[in-house]
Amino acid sequence: MAKKSTEEAPIMEDPKNMSKEQLGSKRKEITEYYEGNIPHLETQLKYEQLLRDIEKTRAERLQAQMFIAQTMAPPPEDEGKPEVQKEMAKNFTEMKIDPSKMDGAAAAEQIKRTLKRQ
Repeated sequence: MAKKSTEEAPIMEDPKNMSKEQLGSKRKEITEYYEGNIPHLETQLKYEQLLRDIEKTRAERLQAQMFIAQTMAPPPEDEGKPEVQKEMAKNFTEMKIDPSKMDGAAAAEQIKRTLKRQ
């Protein structure tokens, strides 16, 4: 666990009721407080920058892997062409299978077997 700081942020009094010496001492206290915290904030900044760099590197690596996978993948099937869709619809109607009378796995297996190209 992080140690709790015994120093707390200086409490501001009403500056209208303070003398010039009191204002000067308060400014000095405030300056010392913030200067004391600068090293911690610089460490936090370095930490956040490292996290950002790690996430950026991961994203770039993932993007490169996706590019390689897409480059190495075989070209897409011709299923999007209208003539292929018509042929598949024709094959499906010729099967004369009523999927509602079968369970899902059996219907899927029958359709898979029937739609194979010869």
